Amino acid sequence: MTLVTELENVAGLDCRWKTDLTSFSTFRMQSQGDLVIANTEKALSILLHQLQENGRTWRMLGWGANQVLAPLETDVLIQLDFVHDPDVLAYARDEYELPASIGLNVLTAHAIKFGTSGWEALTGIPASLGGAIYMNAGTALGEIGALVRSVRMMNAKGEIRDELMTANSFSYRKNHFVRPGDVILSAVLTHNGLDATLPDRIRKYQEYRRQSQPLATKNCGCVFKNAAPTRQAGRLIDLTGLKGLAVGALRVSHKHANFMENQGGASADDFVELTRLINQQMKLHWGVAFELEVKAV
Repeated sequence: MTLVTELENVAGLDCRWKTDLTSFSTFRMQSQGDLVIANTEKALSILLHQLQENGRTWRMLGWGANQVLAPLETDVLIQLDFVHDPDVLAYARDEYELPASIGLNVLTAHAIKFGTSGWEALTGIPASLGGAIYMNAGTALGEIGALVRSVRMMNAKGEIRDELMTANSFSYRKNHFVRPGDVILSAVLTHNGLDATLPDRIRKYQEYRRQSQPLATKNCGCVFKNAAPTRQAGRLIDLTGLKGLAVGALRVSHKHANFMENQGGASADDFVELTRLINQQMKLHWGVAFELEVKAV
């Protein structure tokens, strides 16, 4: 039996073979490939087993907010869509056990309502909880790693383990506990107490982002990691005069130099070339080459 026939009747799986993937990334680059959406942990376990049995490679898609998809994806892309209990967010509590597929926008809304201190760090990040934990996503207000108490994961064999966080579990835009083949299923989050001033601070930061970042364009968020607090990618790219630099339909944003905007029809090849040109200039002018924050195959 083929992979398609093995999975087509599995409850909790939405299989989309050879489908248009363009709308599944915030970059909106033209892409086609195989996508499977898992609604339950049992369905996910079956999916991972069958992918192994059929020799197919795969990777997690999440919200596609920090990924550059190839014109033809050879990996099977997996997206989680687990149901969460709304009662968990009905009131402020010390800890929250939440599925990996929940959006950070939902958590920001909770922080605005109840003032959960520390959660302001999630403001405006277009990601699922699992994706944010995987890359230790953050803003100028902090990183999600500081809020994570434990993470529940499934490996490629369908085995589940809980990982308790330590002081060494995260670093800048990186985790140190997800092993190859692991999928983040859920996490327990905490906060730093309740702060009545938090809602106003979140709203002010949301306005700051609207003013300083190209949120209305087709982009993948920040492209490069900062080399150091004093060597911020956006600032150095701006000082080098590279705002507006374009390759094909992809250009460096005039609003924030660490963003690239797809003006329509941009490709993964355009991305590779534009990042190469930028790092060439960074090396020439500043003696530094920036590491990608966005995932590009």
